[in-house]
Amino acid sequence: METLIGQTFTGLSLGSILLLAALGLTLTFGQMGVINMAHGAFIMAGSYTAYTVQEHLVSNTDVSLIVSLFIGFIVAGLMGVLLEVTLIRRMYDRPLDTLLVTFGVGLVLQQLARDIFGAPAVYVDAPGWLDGSYDILGAVVPKTRIFILVLALVCVCAVAAAMRYTAAGRRIRAVVQHRDLAETSGISSRSTDITTFFVGSGLAGVAGVALTLIGSTSANTGTSYLVDAFLVVVLGGLGQIKGAVIAAFALGLLNSFIEYSTTASVAKVIVFVIIVIALQVKPQGLFTVRTRSLV
Repeated sequence: METLIGQTFTGLSLGSILLLAALGLTLTFGQMGVINMAHGAFIMAGSYTAYTVQEHLVSNTDVSLIVSLFIGFIVAGLMGVLLEVTLIRRMYDRPLDTLLVTFGVGLVLQQLARDIFGAPAVYVDAPGWLDGSYDILGAVVPKTRIFILVLALVCVCAVAAAMRYTAAGRRIRAVVQHRDLAETSGISSRSTDITTFFVGSGLAGVAGVALTLIGSTSANTGTSYLVDAFLVVVLGGLGQIKGAVIAAFALGLLNSFIEYSTTASVAKVIVFVIIVIALQVKPQGLFTVRTRSLV
């Protein structure tokens, strides 16, 4: 029972990290069709924002994490807006070109981070109120992992509520479903695209801040989660938030239990095979957008 609970919380923890990394892609890739390979660099920007805030702005670790979450969202969001305005806006009808361009942008941002912060990894101190762990039926669960899980769920609820109940969310859904018809209805697709990119990239910054609680920060932070984040979006269904939630936690639990009985490399291969089989059965993901179209 202790092992079962321990591995379950390990899987939920990994799933929450994947969910944070994939939530922004659900907007930029799932809903807008932009293959943003610079998303990992935005996660890295969030991590370095947390480091900068703690080192130069707020030395009190009990407060710096909360401040970093807000600033990290804004910094990464503005970086996404800059990318959209300068490059992506010209490539909405060429998704493969966005892949190549954003991949190059990601490499440039990684090198820029090395030039500014140096090649060695840096560390961010966790706040005192996250020290220690909880004993749940004999399993030791760190408080930092619980915090990341709660943060991921809060972000999901906030995005889902914003998409459903706010005017900006309704405009985003209208542009995604039919851009031309939305424009004839008086909706500015340009401002909607910018808003979508700001929110999607900002969520990557929040994920980067959360990652500082479980490891070091370097120029490669975020890159290791990028492929898994895309898999979460594709497996859950493009643009489907509930699908991303289920896919993220499913992949996290699969990785946790398979890795426990094998190795990390073998677990990764087995999970990839399971994803391929799942996509053969449901090629459009777990959930799809319902329409009245006959095609």
